[in-house]
Amino acid sequence: MENKQQPRVINKAGTTKMRDDIAATKQEKDIAGRPMPRGRRRDNSRTAEAAPKEFDEITISIDRVARVVKGGRRFRFKALVALGNKKNKVGIGIAKGSDVTSAVTKATARAKKNMITFHMHGDTLCHETETKATGAHVMMKPAAPGTGIIAGGVVRSIIGLTGVKNLISKSLGSTNKVNIAYAVIEGLRQQVPRKDWINSKDSHSGLDPESSPKTEKIPSPVIARSVATKLSASETPHLGKAVVSGQSSKETKK
Repeated sequence: MENKQQPRVINKAGTTKMRDDIAATKQEKDIAGRPMPRGRRRDNSRTAEAAPKEFDEITISIDRVARVVKGGRRFRFKALVALGNKKNKVGIGIAKGSDVTSAVTKATARAKKNMITFHMHGDTLCHETETKATGAHVMMKPAAPGTGIIAGGVVRSIIGLTGVKNLISKSLGSTNKVNIAYAVIEGLRQQVPRKDWINSKDSHSGLDPESSPKTEKIPSPVIARSVATKLSASETPHLGKAVVSGQSSKETKK
């Protein structure tokens, strides 16, 4: 009589393995004996698509600082973080923490609170600016399309989070990263759109010519001197007549 019992499948570890057809029909039950629905064991959050971030974040610097206390020195970490939306919003934050993670988290939260909105002209700045923050001195100029971002260090990191694509900059003062970051933010805050410039054509296009202020021209000293001599000659015409009359009298005597 043939043995209809099929051989068991054994794993490499030597344990018995359930056949696939039996595993497909088996239903799991909870503690109360109720059948549990079959589902994926792994969490679906791993495969779910991450939501797009509102702001891009970059950690510019992380420094270790110390505070002298009675028992010695207490070390902490200081983080400088910049945020931007790749358009015209940017902000920086500085915070300290007992470890690097907590310092970066605090700095990111402060950067979100300190966000600023600045004006742009296309993909560059509206005009040239020179700003100072303590010892840092940063100069930024607009550039023609195709120039790119000519900057280094902190300036490039912050400008890279904005929509500015063409820029020329130079750091002339201190190399302190925190002060340079504050100077860059102040330079972006001072941007004035071209339509609000005083000497721009757009600002005077809506004004009447009569309403514009009239300015008087002040003559130069040379012109004023020549005018004075002409006036003096015109005020004393009798001198010329006297000379003529004298000449005529002599001629008559002869």
